[in-house]
Amino acid sequence: MRKGPCMRRIGLSVVAMLMALAVAPAAFAQAREVVIGVLYPMTGPSAQIGIDARNIINVAVDIVNNGANINLPLAKSKGLPRLGGAKVRVVFVDHQGSAALGQSEAERLITQEKVHALLGAYQSAVTTTASQVAERMGIPFVNADSSSPALTERGFKWFFRTSPHDGHFSQVMFEFMQDFEKKRSIKFKSVAILNEDTTFGADSSKVQEELAKKYGYEVVAKIPFRTGTTSLDAEVGRLKDANADVLLPSLYTSDAILLTRTARNLDYNPKLIIAQDAGYTDPKFVTEMGKQAEAALTRAPFALDLAARKPLIPVVDEMFKKVSGGRDLADVSARAFTGFMTLVDAINRAGSTDPAAIQKALRESNIPADQLIMPWTGVKFDEKGQNIGVRAILQQLQGGSYQTVYPFELAAKDVVYPIPAWSQRR
Repeated sequence: MRKGPCMRRIGLSVVAMLMALAVAPAAFAQAREVVIGVLYPMTGPSAQIGIDARNIINVAVDIVNNGANINLPLAKSKGLPRLGGAKVRVVFVDHQGSAALGQSEAERLITQEKVHALLGAYQSAVTTTASQVAERMGIPFVNADSSSPALTERGFKWFFRTSPHDGHFSQVMFEFMQDFEKKRSIKFKSVAILNEDTTFGADSSKVQEELAKKYGYEVVAKIPFRTGTTSLDAEVGRLKDANADVLLPSLYTSDAILLTRTARNLDYNPKLIIAQDAGYTDPKFVTEMGKQAEAALTRAPFALDLAARKPLIPVVDEMFKKVSGGRDLADVSARAFTGFMTLVDAINRAGSTDPAAIQKALRESNIPADQLIMPWTGVKFDEKGQNIGVRAILQQLQGGSYQTVYPFELAAKDVVYPIPAWSQRR
């Protein structure tokens, strides 16, 4: 029996309806919610770093979900427009600075919380293990603040870093030393390297030793120590004997505090300290050390005093203050915000929560400088997943707050040199 035109139309309609029903659940699921897993240390020695990251990411979620009249990706809409207005939900976990815990929490976030992407994890050692899980399971992992150069040298396809690494940061340190020599008509001959022994410190010291040789500086001491140690007396004694022109420490917060106190107790007076960020830019370090930390330099990717050149900074800083009890944006919180906004922008452009679609969108990221709070040329990833738009700066603690001192054309203050001796600070 032949089917008439009417029956054929009904048959086609039924097929179309069934196809729509097959697609609809996924489409509606995407339109409702995008879930991002965020890993940071929220207890332990680096707890304040993680708390600040959580607070600024909550600010970012509010901007994306509810809109704001500012020049940021997705700020002028409510939700993700290319996913039907889907809202973003974040699942925070505290990895406590433990690489093993970071690994297990990454697995839990993917398998149990069903996150669509991961962001984290501050300490390079934790980022190493957590991102290995994401790579194995095919989930995009955006890193906003870990600085080990090795992280983007593993051949990973699902790992993306928005921030500079220690190669970028150490390079600007040595460029500063040479430019400062010319500006002040002085000559640095030697450096001493002090580092904690996790991935961050070990990789940093390796890069600095290589650059010291390249730029013609003698490494008169290279001293690793166990992170979280309770005494640096022996190490500071060796630094004092070496008497290098420049001290290059790579330390987390508790170690930076211990080094400063030990240097004071043993009357160790380096003329110039250029720190590898981490503990030196933690607001807790500045608060606890006060004048004891005056004139220390640190590399950084962000500074509040760049507000005149970056009008987004005071706007986002004011939002952060409202949720942080009046705290200002600092290095890590600014980087966490930038990494999170980059990830959400990619998910929206993907128009899907499919991991491969998000991965592709991340590779195609091209966020311009005027949509960033960072002093970078933009966010655009190379084939290794490293942002090629990064720019490092140097800051010096002056009068209880960090001031940009290099590059000289961005400087808010002149460099204080040499660092005042302990006898002048008591």
